[in-house]
Amino acid sequence: MAHRERPLSPFMLGQTYRFQITSVMSFLHRVTGIVASFGAFVLAWWLLSVAQGGEAYLRAVECLGSPLGRIGLFAISLSVVYHLLNGIRHLMWDAGMGFEIPEVYRSGYTVLALAAVLTALIWFVALRGGA
Repeated sequence: MAHRERPLSPFMLGQTYRFQITSVMSFLHRVTGIVASFGAFVLAWWLLSVAQGGEAYLRAVECLGSPLGRIGLFAISLSVVYHLLNGIRHLMWDAGMGFEIPEVYRSGYTVLALAAVLTALIWFVALRGGA
């Protein structure tokens, strides 16, 4: 039996495979959906602590106000904003807009930039104590 050269997976070839923005955005959309879902459980936990009052609410505020809690809240807020914006991008595709490769790349970079700017704006306003 003759030995045939079989193609290797791009990941097995080492440095020859470059991630494209389309694959990265797809991966990020899935990850941020999971993180946003986790955020819904955090919100439910916080609301339950508000309903219980007193000591339960104090524990929740201390937990969410800790450095690790703030990092988690930042990750959740960034995930929600990114997932929302990328979802709008997908809705535009469903409407038949933005299928040309330059438009796909432009909308991808726009979603990334807007997610960063809007999340920073949300946190800036929140840390200043509201509008």
